[in-house]
Amino acid sequence: MFRFVILLLALTPTVPAADWLIHPDSFHASVSRQGQEIVMTNGLLRRTWRIAPDAATVAFDNLVTGESILRAVKPEASVTLDGHRYDVGGLAGQPDLAYLRREWLDAMTPIEGAFHFAGFEAGRASERFAWKRVSWSGKQPWPPPGVSLTLRFAHTALPGVIVLVHYEMYDGIPLLAKWLEVKNGSAAAVKVDSFTSEILAAVEGESLVENPGTWKKPNLLVESDYSFVATHARPEETLVAQWVADPGYTTQVNYRLATPALLECRPPIGPAARLAPGAAFESFRIFELALDSTDRERNGLAQRRMYRVIAPWSQENPILMHVRRADPAAVKLAIDQSAATGFEMVIMTFGSGFDIENEDPAYLQQVKELADYAKSKGIALGGYSLLASRTIGPEDDVVNDKPIFDHSPCLASRWGAEYFRKLRHFIEATGISVLEHDGSYPGDTCASTKHPGHDGLDDSQWKQWSLSSDFHKWCRARGVYLNVPDWYFLNGSTKSAMGYREVNWSLPRERQVILARQNIFDGTWNKTPSMGWMFVPLVQYQGGGESATLEPLRDHLPFYEQHLLQNFGAGVQACYRGPRLYDSEETRAVVAKWVRFYKTHREILDSDIIHLRRPDGRDWDGIMHVNPALREKGLVMLYNPQNEPIQRTITLPVYYSGLTETAVVREQAGAPKRYRLDRQYRIDVPVKIAANGFTWLTIE
Repeated sequence: MFRFVILLLALTPTVPAADWLIHPDSFHASVSRQGQEIVMTNGLLRRTWRIAPDAATVAFDNLVTGESILRAVKPEASVTLDGHRYDVGGLAGQPDLAYLRREWLDAMTPIEGAFHFAGFEAGRASERFAWKRVSWSGKQPWPPPGVSLTLRFAHTALPGVIVLVHYEMYDGIPLLAKWLEVKNGSAAAVKVDSFTSEILAAVEGESLVENPGTWKKPNLLVESDYSFVATHARPEETLVAQWVADPGYTTQVNYRLATPALLECRPPIGPAARLAPGAAFESFRIFELALDSTDRERNGLAQRRMYRVIAPWSQENPILMHVRRADPAAVKLAIDQSAATGFEMVIMTFGSGFDIENEDPAYLQQVKELADYAKSKGIALGGYSLLASRTIGPEDDVVNDKPIFDHSPCLASRWGAEYFRKLRHFIEATGISVLEHDGSYPGDTCASTKHPGHDGLDDSQWKQWSLSSDFHKWCRARGVYLNVPDWYFLNGSTKSAMGYREVNWSLPRERQVILARQNIFDGTWNKTPSMGWMFVPLVQYQGGGESATLEPLRDHLPFYEQHLLQNFGAGVQACYRGPRLYDSEETRAVVAKWVRFYKTHREILDSDIIHLRRPDGRDWDGIMHVNPALREKGLVMLYNPQNEPIQRTITLPVYYSGLTETAVVREQAGAPKRYRLDRQYRIDVPVKIAANGFTWLTIE
């Protein structure tokens, strides 16, 4: 009896004493061999592999909730080589795929015809690519602290061909990365037709007898660096992470055996990669974040933390201006005004005349002189380039009946090779340090067999994605800041659109203000403030006339200031698009005032947002920044959109600030007031907000 109790305690997950979203430093990743098993854990997440008689995942545990993620053993991956599909590892013979008992494992056998386990290596997590830090890069470590595990597999019928399955787990977050590699050590070429890098039989998100219209998926967020188009992450629609039915799971309650409880991560087509002797192929990476709640805010905080850890460049948040013309006089005026007000970056925007594909030596010299002038003023300078959403010609466009943007060039065409060569040359020749890369590769396939960079349809998506992502990584290694209106953060992109409808900037000024606050409120559920840009057209944009326009700025200063304060107050940088930032000393003072406010509180304003009340024009709205690692643990922005002053008592949920007993609150520069937290970690703060006004609070 005593021995049974000891065994039971050893197998029961221990729920952490500390909340990882508040105290991440309490959790450190490790990997160890324990008999015939390898265990990777950081106290929040644990994955266990049995390595005899073959290697397979036999446990995957969310240690925060104490729940098992895994219900059945599957292969670690699969690859199709030269038309033949092979499992990679795995064990067969589980009696029931609804749950996994440890005593079943000893009777399970290797999968016939699979690549079988041939060894492992453990080490530290490594950087995916080089990242050159600049003045606003922050302190987040790169590579993220953590551990790595590589499982090696071989096949008797394919001597010299090995499959490596790589894992990484990071400190302070229940997050696992996975990818695979195929190495051809044989004397003949090998073609990687397709692969599935993760095959995970997870506990179902819901159990239903009939088929619903949509299914609740397992509470595991899966993202990949193989992504296209979207400005918002939608894990349930991830291109490569597919939740599918498991036909071997015959004891599920769904009569059609259609419960989506099997995760398969694979490209939609290809890669059809040809490996010469001695060559290797590396897949995309997936990132599996074990969620411990169904609360939208907490899950959003977890996702935002993931990007802070695995894409720290996305936290760079320079203050930027979009100058509307690219002639030297206009650019120098923008640089001078940026320096005078504390802005940090100038982008020669779309329609400005900036031409990054221009290789005329005189033009390159002109841009170099502007970039040097900007650097002398402490300003980063760059410009805009449109990649997709345009046509080059029949020989270079994608051969595709339905391109995502109606028409688009193939990046693996002759034009594509020249395009990326020109961009690299331009950046090196001029020293620009910003690229706004619009319409970046959207995922179009191409059926051409004449383009030099791909063989045909099957390898066209992989080859184009590789060209695009490799270029972005090249930029990051040089410290080039990337604005890309798509979810390419995991390949080096720094900022995407917060999410707004461009024609809304043609509406009357007062409507633009509240819509902008809605855009920020909605856009920061899955983005940190630095990951999304807003837009402030200082001149007319897509129509709207005088009522929609901020110029002359001094004549519409209250509306201009409203944009400044609510963007900077959210920690969100906007594209201030126009010929100038100010047109009078009074205007300059207002711009400089809110730049100083942002820089004074920069650390807390760049921190996570807790969503208090969405703007609706009917009552107050507001957000709260929190960061338990700072002295200034919270900063609250509150707005009154009504035409009369209001007095309210606002309940502030300060749990994620890390405070537990008392909070010291100041309203703007006022006297401190001490509040005692209730047992739900809330405080009630009375405020008065002027008509169409605002206020802000700091919390220590």
